[in-house]
Amino acid sequence: MPKAPSTLPRSHLFGAQPLLLPVNPRFIWLTLVIAWMINLMPWGQWPGVPDVLALCLIFWSVHEPRKIGMFAAFLFGLLMDVHQARLLGEHALAYTLLSYFAIALHRRIQWFGPIGQALHVLPLLLVTQLVVYSVRAALSGTWPGWSWMLDSVVAAALWPIADRLLLAPQRRAPERDDTRPI
Repeated sequence: MPKAPSTLPRSHLFGAQPLLLPVNPRFIWLTLVIAWMINLMPWGQWPGVPDVLALCLIFWSVHEPRKIGMFAAFLFGLLMDVHQARLLGEHALAYTLLSYFAIALHRRIQWFGPIGQALHVLPLLLVTQLVVYSVRAALSGTWPGWSWMLDSVVAAALWPIADRLLLAPQRRAPERDDTRPI
């Protein structure tokens, strides 16, 4: 027979998360460089293909705001602008705003599970793309239509997978012990 809610351990009442190991800063930068390289692939310009670098920047801005910040977002934004031969600064502005809002909301976002976090990340991704396309529309006079929103929806849907993959090295035990329950 199940116990009454008042007699359950605190961890069951509040949805406690397991303790994580500290993240290696080299791992953070490695994941950002890999995400940047994925964005450099030719299919990155197709509709419905998410901005993996933006997703990775949000993730690390939420989980490690002191180790990754707006400088990294600005740097990778400039690299994306140079790669796409666009106006220098449009991605830098968008990624910097993305990092700022993610850092501002990082405590709130961490209270939720992966699905709730994805719902919080979706508006951040939409604002990022809206900034990029607004700058392009203001300078070139063309609007890409509303299909650009699909990229953000797909990236937000990938958030639970990114959460599992990027936190996996922190979830392992510091020393292997077969008698340890965690």
